[in-house]
Amino acid sequence: MEINAFKMDGLGNDFVIIDQRIKKINLTKAQIIKICDRNFIGCDQLIYINNSSIADASIEFYNSDGSTSGACGNGTRCVAYLISKEKKLKNISLNIDNHILNSKILENFEVETTIGKPKTNWKDIPISREANTENLNLKIKDINKNELTGGIGVNVGNPHVIFFVQNLGNYDLENLGPEIENHELFPEKCNVTLAEKINDKHFKVRVWERGAGLTKACGTAACATAVAANLKNLENSTTEIEFQLGKLEVSIDQETLIHMKGPVSQIENIKIKL
Repeated sequence: MEINAFKMDGLGNDFVIIDQRIKKINLTKAQIIKICDRNFIGCDQLIYINNSSIADASIEFYNSDGSTSGACGNGTRCVAYLISKEKKLKNISLNIDNHILNSKILENFEVETTIGKPKTNWKDIPISREANTENLNLKIKDINKNELTGGIGVNVGNPHVIFFVQNLGNYDLENLGPEIENHELFPEKCNVTLAEKINDKHFKVRVWERGAGLTKACGTAACATAVAANLKNLENSTTEIEFQLGKLEVSIDQETLIHMKGPVSQIENIKIKL
């Protein structure tokens, strides 16, 4: 089987995108895992584009372990850019699990997407028992065995926990990530972010994505980190979230709607032989 697909990324957070609007392609979980494998095609997530009666298109996300992902900010921005080229439009709406996300196509490959309102109630994240989501009392250790207690829970379409640390380089996220992702506190698992404060409006982060592992960038993690950093004054806040290859700007308006802006790559046409 040969499949025509697209490859795109947002700050190195990369995707294989398969358009199913004309021809349905039913991949098995094993085939999705194979496509995402860095020894084959390789990507953080696989994205399906489907037809929609209520938006320009509908999209589905699959992690590199074959599991589904309820949201993907950078993936949404990439698909919005791709659809905008097809339809020759500057404003694109995408249906994700019956939620409409609107994107604006800006200059120089910049795309801004409205993600929606964050959820911080323990039931909405979800947490397995009643808890203070501003401090989940989770313990992590740096490479020098220094212990930090904390963790802020935020849902921005998928569950996140954010730890604010003094020095990103002192933490082995490759080992910490799966431990927190699979903690009994998170019945749907969670994405794990370590954030280092540069100033009140600028944070450097590293992210462990549930179902995907270490990623160079993660749009929803950027949004969740901005929410966690501005919990006391959420409205009308703007925060720069810096990843390995660049920054995303996350602004939260007076209605607490999250808007995420950043670059996407050019569109690469690929063929997948399974």
